[in-house]
Amino acid sequence: MTVPRTTPEPTAPPPARRRARPGRIAGHAVLVVAAAALLLPFFWMVSSSLKADNAVFAIPVSWFPDSPRWANYAEIWRVSDLLGWLKNTVFLSVVVTALQLLTGSFAAYGFAKARFPGRNLLFVLYIGTIAVPWQAYMIPQFILMSEVGLTDTPWAVIALQAFGAFGVFLMRQYYATIPDELCEAARVDGLSEYGIYLRIVLPLSVPALASLALLTFVTTWNDYLGPLIYLRDPDLWTVQLGLKSFVSEYNAEHALIMTGSVLSVLPVAVVFLLGQRYFVQGIATSGMKG
Repeated sequence: MTVPRTTPEPTAPPPARRRARPGRIAGHAVLVVAAAALLLPFFWMVSSSLKADNAVFAIPVSWFPDSPRWANYAEIWRVSDLLGWLKNTVFLSVVVTALQLLTGSFAAYGFAKARFPGRNLLFVLYIGTIAVPWQAYMIPQFILMSEVGLTDTPWAVIALQAFGAFGVFLMRQYYATIPDELCEAARVDGLSEYGIYLRIVLPLSVPALASLALLTFVTTWNDYLGPLIYLRDPDLWTVQLGLKSFVSEYNAEHALIMTGSVLSVLPVAVVFLLGQRYFVQGIATSGMKG
């Protein structure tokens, strides 16, 4: 005698789960609205770069150009030294980022894995410099750079930005998630501190290094005050200084101003899109204690 199989009746989801679904939908809706609000100015900038000058600030606002003027992207290279500005900015951003990765990761290794008297106190004092505004020591720095003859050269900006307390803090927090047993085992095997740093710690710190590289690159790329103080020769101007001079000279060419702004933001957007996965991972794990 066979017993007929009965299909179990579907059970209703738990009340908590049913309540969570509307909350999750509402949360996603809020995030979508916030993302749209943040992206709206960038969309208007790109749209304005494809318009005629008299249509940029037309009322009512036209979000889409009637006939896109792609010639604006060719004209901006002819009427300005945008290529030179971009080259100078790329040079500064890449060199400063590379130096901050080197100095920040190396100093963080000393604070995280080395043992010496006063380590924690020295770390707190060093990190405390983040709270000091740059304007407080801007003049002494300028006098120092003038005394050593680095003003009106990109090396002044590079020398001042090659070290950063925030980078040391970020890398040190990530190094804290790496077990000390790995370093101790390497010391037992005869590996030097430099070898541990290069062969063990750095390969395990790719997410944090990517986060620091992205933050440093974007900060250096967008820096305006530092180049304004130290770079007086127009041939050394970064894209921020160049666009400011372009706005002063072509203040009625609104479409070309928007075109230059789009081209100045584009490299940063590409770098962020390429490194966002490592950036999120590095920021998320830097606050965890191993």
